[in-house]
Amino acid sequence: MEIKSAEIFDRNWEKYNDWFEKHKDIYFSELKALKKAIPEGFGLEVGVGSGRFAYPLKIKIGIDPSKNMLKLAKKRGIQVIQGAGEYLPFKDNTFDFALIVVTLCFVEEPEYVLKEACRVLKRGGRLIVGEINKDSQLGRLYEDKRKKSVFYKTATFYSSNEIIEMFDKVGIRYLESYQTLLQPPATPEVEEKPEKGSDKGGFVVIVGVKN
Repeated sequence: MEIKSAEIFDRNWEKYNDWFEKHKDIYFSELKALKKAIPEGFGLEVGVGSGRFAYPLKIKIGIDPSKNMLKLAKKRGIQVIQGAGEYLPFKDNTFDFALIVVTLCFVEEPEYVLKEACRVLKRGGRLIVGEINKDSQLGRLYEDKRKKSVFYKTATFYSSNEIIEMFDKVGIRYLESYQTLLQPPATPEVEEKPEKGSDKGGFVVIVGVKN
């Protein structure tokens, strides 16, 4: 199954791109948390979208089902492949790490996406997942507004523990986590430094290693 909302992103790619310009403090906060987890080596981003994360994190290859989003990623110098995370067109044991950012919430079978990411990782390779934490204040706000959102109306949010449980099922051993967007949603947006853990941040980064 491909990402449920691929057509939504294709139709609304300009609105998606504009969001990052309007909410730079949130974007940079998330980017800082992800940088804590990204290792050296040959990486892949699953659900690369417009390349907003792959480019500054120096990830050269990305896959996504949205044609219009991939056009933006390609302009950022990413080698793009149109496709779904459930069927990665790569050989086993290819990458040193794989990144999946705010993508699991949009797929029909998140465990299958994680299983595929695990397959293409080298032994000892890292899987890094960044997601909205449904147990946080921000997560609850997103859930309340989900049906009115252009992008998130098809989304299913997960807690950190649920993601870690999925790791266990696909052969990924949980290693560490980072969190950001700790400020109450109603407060003015500020660029935050990431903290260790995943218990209260609106955006969490869960890191695992292939057994």
